[in-house]
Amino acid sequence: MEKYITSIIEAIGKTPLLRLDRIKEHLGYEGHIYAKLEYLNPSLSKKDRIALGMIELAEKKGLLAPGQPVLEMTSGNTGTGVAMVCSAKGHRLICVLSRGNSPERARMIEAFGGEVVFVEQSPSSIKGMVSGEDIRLVEEHAERLVKETGAFFLNQFKNFDNALAQEPAALEMWEQSGGKIQAFADFIGTGGTFTGYSRVLKGFSPEIRCYAVEPHGCAYYKGEIIQGASHRIQGGGYAKHMDIVESDLIDGCVTITDEEAESMTLLLAKKEGIFAGFSSGANLMAAVKRLRDSDAGKHFGIVINDCGLKYMSTNLFA
Repeated sequence: MEKYITSIIEAIGKTPLLRLDRIKEHLGYEGHIYAKLEYLNPSLSKKDRIALGMIELAEKKGLLAPGQPVLEMTSGNTGTGVAMVCSAKGHRLICVLSRGNSPERARMIEAFGGEVVFVEQSPSSIKGMVSGEDIRLVEEHAERLVKETGAFFLNQFKNFDNALAQEPAALEMWEQSGGKIQAFADFIGTGGTFTGYSRVLKGFSPEIRCYAVEPHGCAYYKGEIIQGASHRIQGGGYAKHMDIVESDLIDGCVTITDEEAESMTLLLAKKEGIFAGFSSGANLMAAVKRLRDSDAGKHFGIVINDCGLKYMSTNLFA
């Protein structure tokens, strides 16, 4: 047994990899799906890794001074991770969120001592569904606050240390699977997870297929954007190019409907005991679709991005 730790940030990472045998038995596809349980990080999401990684790299580069405020624009999970890390490191934190995000994240940020600034959604957006236009409005407000406060702007949407911070998780997945991973799929938010994992996995074998997962009707990388389309899969699907996504790593795209993401999220809970959010269900559905097509029989890696507790105010578990 390991000795005690002296900071919560030491608990970030080294999450388990679970082979989804019960779901395989229930759905009957050929192959295996391995789920990286990133919702078991201390603030309940994969974004704990990038929160710690971006802050510590900024400190090492001399971009973030001791005690300097930190500012981040977030859909919630990065904000909760950054709030936790800033609490442990002694930085004041200001988080800028769209009103379209579930309120649980804002409450977590405030519980860690962070300050939350809300930005109203675009008039064309649907309440509770964050669009690319909403993200643009949040970014504009964040940039104004940086000038007013002198805070260091982490800027996960344009900070390439985001992807770098996910590479250790990809290495863990490879080692935990015994080097069996032959395909990988991830829902595109900032693109840090997709790029970080795909770089590492393709480094072991260029033959590994890496798929971008996007909501139906808002699939920028698949080239299927429907005018006026919206979706309920929080944390991504912004229907635009994301700076951190390395397009040459994309071997294909898989589109997922709201209903498919929701049904797979519920299946994760009922069959495997994994209580996750929308995007984790989207990742599972993408893997199932590919294993029922030309990737049948392969060993497929996905990420369980965050915990279902962050969605109790939505209709996901209604």
